[in-house]
Order: sequence, then structure tokens, then C-alpha cells
Amino acid sequence: MTIHHLKEDRSLTVVTLSLGKQVLAIPAVRLREILDPMPVTRVPGAGPLVPAVLNVRGTVVPLANLKQVLRIPEVEADDRRRILVLDVTIAGEAAVVAIEADAVHEVATIETAIIEAVPATASAWPPEYLTGLYRGGEGFVLMPDLDHILSVLAQRPIV
Repeated sequence: MTIHHLKEDRSLTVVTLSLGKQVLAIPAVRLREILDPMPVTRVPGAGPLVPAVLNVRGTVVPLANLKQVLRIPEVEADDRRRILVLDVTIAGEAAVVAIEADAVHEVATIETAIIEAVPATASAWPPEYLTGLYRGGEGFVLMPDLDHILSVLAQRPIV
């Protein structure tokens, strides 16, 4: 999803979450459910970007590590950690993927006019994986392009 697609409407409802010290916003329409931490099954040879799967109501769901993809340092886990189960499109196909968040904050409606393109000089984050960003109450809020990120990850060979 591009920044132009986001700005087609005047407002956007998002779920805000933290990965490390970074706050991200994901369109609320993508959210299927939020789960408490649960056992995951590591996939041998899967690598750090999608290292595990989990059982969500009898369905095997891959667990993507957005911290690795967005170069966000790990922090110590606490009781705020949650798993978000999301509806995404991977290479044109509907899919369900989970991500782990260090905290889930709120569902908020933002004006799309405040969303900006990611500056090319923002070397801290891979700009090709971000739809945009906006200034929130505690700094910049990143808007990851989940479809693009997961499509790229799906095309990578298992090493």
C-alpha cells in the first residue's frame, strides 16, 4: 500500500504498537486479533525474519519478526508483549501472518494529511518497507508496508 492509497480517504483508523522503542501504526482493517504470548514452534533453517509458526485456533500461522526487517533493536520482554494476527496480501494472495509486538497501545483515527513520505536520508529504517510516517505524541510513528515486506520475505530462498 502506497502513501497515495492511504491519502485517498481523509482519515485512517490504525492500531499503534511498539517494537522496541519504536512506535508503529498498522491499518486497523488488517487486524484479525490480538493474542497473549503463546508457545511458538521454531522452524529449522527458517532464519531470523520468519523464524517460527504458531497455532491460532487450529491454523498454522507464520510469525514474522518485524524488528529484524526494520532494524529495530531487541528489548527485554515484559507482560505487555502481544501477538497480532493480521490479514495481509503476499504476492497477490490473501494470507494470515502474525507479528510480535512489545506493546499494543491503542486504536486511533488519524488524519491522512499528517502522513509524510519517508525521507530517503532516513538510514535508520529501510524506506522501501515503509508506507509513510507521522509525528505522534512521543515521536515519529512508522507505517510499515506489510504487504511489500512479507512479499519480499516470501521470495527469499531458505538458507
